[in-house]
Amino acid sequence: MPAWLRPGRVISFVLVNIWLLIVIIPLYYMILSSFRSEDTYQTDNQWLPLGGLTFGSYTKAWEVGMAHYLLNSVLLTVACVVLSVVLSLGMAYRVVRRNSRWVGVSFSVILFGLAIPVQAIVVPLYIMIVKMHLYDTLYALILTLTAAAIPVSVLIMVSFVRDIPRELISAMLIDGGTEWTVFRQLIWPLSRPVMATLAIYNGLNVWNNFLLPLVLTLNNSTVLPLGLTHLQGSFSNDVPAVLAAVVLSALPLVVLFVMMRRQVMNSLGGIVAR
Repeated sequence: MPAWLRPGRVISFVLVNIWLLIVIIPLYYMILSSFRSEDTYQTDNQWLPLGGLTFGSYTKAWEVGMAHYLLNSVLLTVACVVLSVVLSLGMAYRVVRRNSRWVGVSFSVILFGLAIPVQAIVVPLYIMIVKMHLYDTLYALILTLTAAAIPVSVLIMVSFVRDIPRELISAMLIDGGTEWTVFRQLIWPLSRPVMATLAIYNGLNVWNNFLLPLVLTLNNSTVLPLGLTHLQGSFSNDVPAVLAAVVLSALPLVVLFVMMRRQVMNSLGGIVAR
């Protein structure tokens, strides 16, 4: 029997393709419907790309505030990803190279954040942000979402940095390098794959977060998840306009993954090898 006809391979092939269809069919319907007008969506076959396709729904979604929501989300996500990844790598290096018990205590406190869900501290967060006069600003979201991403990011970074051979670090220090030189010339380049993976993971969490923007913002700093609910209320009968807004909201994440796919694959390959 050929290897590709073995029962295990056949079952895996069938299951993978079923999952692929489950993922692709809704995406196909959403993208195709976003190119229809409100009238043609009701009258034409919604599954066939025949006639009546237009960019009008995208123009309509863009003009009613999508540009503002998209800009806020991009700024928020970029700031949170950069801060969380850079700070986590620095903390992880300090934990691995720790020379005092206070570093270990600080690491334990950071990991304690994994046990506290954000929903449990929404009210204290709201009170604190209001007293700091940061309510309805991007600064409030940047601080809270970065803090929420730090615990798991530090845990992953520590696990990665510990696998870097200590002989390499010792050799650089013996050659006259400083801790900063080791971090900049050794730890940072070797950590790029895991940083890319964390950037996508944290970026997804920030981009899709709904609870904190709902609690900590009002109008000026509305981001995409909250803005989509506003658009849905404005276009309750215009389904293509709502779907066009959803497509626009997903595009930046697709671009982010395409830009970092090589680093992510390298990171996943390293994890599998371990």
